[in-house]
Amino acid sequence: MAKLKKIKVKQVKSKIGSTKRQKLTLEALGLRKMHAVVEHEATEQILGMIRKVDHLVTVEKK
Repeated sequence: MAKLKKIKVKQVKSKIGSTKRQKLTLEALGLRKMHAVVEHEATEQILGMIRKVDHLVTVEKK
């Protein structure tokens, strides 16, 4: 099995004014506060979640 790449996701904009679905997506990613950073494996599910909130987060490949 191929090793998946790790990515760091950082919340850079407030979730105030976002839709409920976007807020729940941030929560599911583990981002609960501004400037919080979480590390995930780059699976299709995680990348899809990031695409939904790409205007609120930045992504750094590790």
